[in-house]
Amino acid sequence: MTENLVSAARLAAAIFESGLKSPAEWEARFPVRGLPEGAMVTRFAPSPTGFLTLGNLLTAFVDRLLANTSGGVFFLRLEDTDKKRETGDGVSGIVNDMAAFGLAIDEGVTGFGTERGAYGPYTQSHRREIYHTYAKALVEQGLAYPCFCSADDLDKLRNEQEQAGVNKGYYGQWTKCRNLSLDEQLAHLKSGEPYTLRLRSPGDASRKIFVNDLVRGKLELPEYDMDVVLLKADGIPTYHFAHAVDDHLMRVTHVIRGDEWLASLPLHAQLFYLLGFKPPKYAHIAPMMKLDAETGGKRKLSKRKDPEAAVGALVRAGYPNAALHEYLVTLLNSSFEDWRRANPDAPLAKFPFSLKKMQPSGALFDLQKLEDVSKTVISRMTAEQVYAQALAWANAFDPDLASLLSNDPAYSIAMLSIDRGNKKPRKDIARWGQLRELYSYFYDELFEPRLVSAPEILQAYLEVYDPNDDKDAWFAKIKSICEPLGYCPDVKTYKADPDTWKGHVSDVSGAIRMAVTGRENTPDLWAVMRVIGEARVRGRMEEAM
Repeated sequence: MTENLVSAARLAAAIFESGLKSPAEWEARFPVRGLPEGAMVTRFAPSPTGFLTLGNLLTAFVDRLLANTSGGVFFLRLEDTDKKRETGDGVSGIVNDMAAFGLAIDEGVTGFGTERGAYGPYTQSHRREIYHTYAKALVEQGLAYPCFCSADDLDKLRNEQEQAGVNKGYYGQWTKCRNLSLDEQLAHLKSGEPYTLRLRSPGDASRKIFVNDLVRGKLELPEYDMDVVLLKADGIPTYHFAHAVDDHLMRVTHVIRGDEWLASLPLHAQLFYLLGFKPPKYAHIAPMMKLDAETGGKRKLSKRKDPEAAVGALVRAGYPNAALHEYLVTLLNSSFEDWRRANPDAPLAKFPFSLKKMQPSGALFDLQKLEDVSKTVISRMTAEQVYAQALAWANAFDPDLASLLSNDPAYSIAMLSIDRGNKKPRKDIARWGQLRELYSYFYDELFEPRLVSAPEILQAYLEVYDPNDDKDAWFAKIKSICEPLGYCPDVKTYKADPDTWKGHVSDVSGAIRMAVTGRENTPDLWAVMRVIGEARVRGRMEEAM
């Protein structure tokens, strides 16, 4: 053993508590996963801030898709090394948002203080011993050292760098503690001075590294040359160090993250190299964008300015998970819409999602597009599926509506069956929050009567109305009352000589529709009247007269 390594071993022994496991022991504790070749292990690793944005969920959704399509594993890890960002129980909000979004994990954090899986703990603050093991190994190799610079020292350093017009940071000639002798380091430690542990970076910013990003292709970046902090003064690791150790031991193969992390890529590549780890493959995603109503240009979707940026807001509005998932895939892969047209009934899991088809530029969030996608998704559901999902939503967000829906399930399902299940199903529902307004006339508690300008139409129809009529007989009776009332029973005939008539058959059925539903437009009126029932139909028409 060389003199330098002996000194490094003495320094490591002075810094770290005795009894730490060795790296080999942790490697044995968390072995390579026994997964099929090509299986991807992905992770969603937010800070416990209590809620998720749509941008967060887009990243997690990609993680889930990749694990699904490859037969891999998707897990939730909480990166809570920055205690300033925590907000009380910031865990439950994240877990609940993921569950509400229908984003299931295979392992990881399942709630406040709970988790499942063989590669935990999945909360970084519970992994202190693991980080210290690998930090100690770096010190023993001469790749890390204690830094005794105070906050004032670092402020002074930054001021000097600013005056000199050079990059700010702890590197090169500015590394005050990098070259302290072993005796000086031990003396500082013995005196009880606070310190951080820094990386002894071998990087040179004049040299380049090359990284293949799965979305952006081959990247050429400068080597990282800063002696970054690995462990803070309280022994808690920084995000950069912790994530490298965690991704290695949890056997992560693919890291999907926002492009704001591109600047950190050289540091992370260096950490994996110095720790002796195989780095995961990276894919950096641009932030979700939105058209700015004021400028007409694009801007980043903001959780402060845009309500739809919060996942909770979309859940409260009542967009089904299937619709949200399908919409996100349209943003991620441009080929999806062609695939969906060719495979209208195929489950989303059958779509061959690919990172290579993602665009480096930010996807544009379009609420109207989401509504259109959601209408199509809901139109494909059975009435029973619509009822179950709408009732679940109403139980959480509209108890009065839930009471109406559940009071007579058969009636509610019959209502939702109208214009459903045919080749061209009605696309009126975009989200469950619209049900109260769209279907209010089916419930006496919500029905709002409207005046009818031609009550004689209602009187004449009531004389021939039979709730047992099939659709053809029903329409024939409407036509039969037209001419005696001065209305043309045929629209084409009316258009040929409109001055002869008060109106045509559509005006007559429109008066009936208005009396029965209080609406000018509804699903198939014959079907609506059959569901509403004879008593309601007669009662509403008599009231309208």
